[in-house]
Amino acid sequence: MSASGGTRAIVAALGANLAIAASKFVAFAFSGSSSMLAEGVHSLADSGNQFLLLVGGKKAQREATPQHPFGYGRERYIYAFLVSIVLFSVGGMFAIYEGYEKISHPHEVEHWYWPVGVLLFAIIAEGFSFKTAIKESNELRGKLSWSQFIRRAKAPELPVVLLEDFGALIGLVLALLGVGLALLTGDGVWDGIGTVCIGVLLVLIALVLAAETKSLLLGEAAGVEEVKKIEAAIVDGDTVTRIIHMRTLHLGPEELLVAAKIAVQHDNTAAEVAEAIDAAEARIRTAVPIARVIYLEPDIYSEAQAAKGPNPEATPGGPTPHPADH
Repeated sequence: MSASGGTRAIVAALGANLAIAASKFVAFAFSGSSSMLAEGVHSLADSGNQFLLLVGGKKAQREATPQHPFGYGRERYIYAFLVSIVLFSVGGMFAIYEGYEKISHPHEVEHWYWPVGVLLFAIIAEGFSFKTAIKESNELRGKLSWSQFIRRAKAPELPVVLLEDFGALIGLVLALLGVGLALLTGDGVWDGIGTVCIGVLLVLIALVLAAETKSLLLGEAAGVEEVKKIEAAIVDGDTVTRIIHMRTLHLGPEELLVAAKIAVQHDNTAAEVAEAIDAAEARIRTAVPIARVIYLEPDIYSEAQAAKGPNPEATPGGPTPHPADH
């Protein structure tokens, strides 16, 4: 994900959520609607989340240090994980609690035009933010479905904004239904039910975000297409005859580590092997520009050893299967 594309989507979402949060709190003050209060806290939490993403993106740009030789690219994953925690606790759990209180102690919605007007305004503003996130995501997802894009994206910002905006739009519809039914029936319980539904929705979205960012934090391999490009770039058929085994790891959304044991001719000189490794590294960086940290270890391929299996601890070789999509 380009940093500029992600930043545009985050800034659009931040501006929309700040405006929406202010309007929702004003509507709650005049109407007493618990859905408005829950939605106001939701929008405030979303604004905090977008701020966290911006902070994470800024911190990730720091230069590597002796203590952190691979840089700070994973800071973006850490802050995205914090977003899921905030969304779960501040957004989801608060909404469920507030909805339970409203169901236990219902009261009529006053000055109905405030919550209805604010909800309609919020739907328009969130729609603008969601449209921006979709536009930025379409430049990256290619032929992937939306669910595949969210699962496979190595940069967390756009999936986070997409899920937040999608959840916000559904939450606004739920709030509008809750307020509408409360007005039609004169029973404030419906407002509380709508609030509980909003809370459950936010908890589910937070769990999805937590699962995806946890996988990124643990360390994910390059995607299947990138692995194939790297494999094709390493082997030249002359000095480098094959890959014995290879591992890849994302050090950040835009930085990839490649470590491989490669087979060279048994009669190559040290100078020829060193030249072949330098050439292979250059080919890898041309094929996959984000492959910035590359370690290639030369070895002599043995069919007898490779036949023992792909376990690199049992043999110096054996093919490594392509990473499965998480």
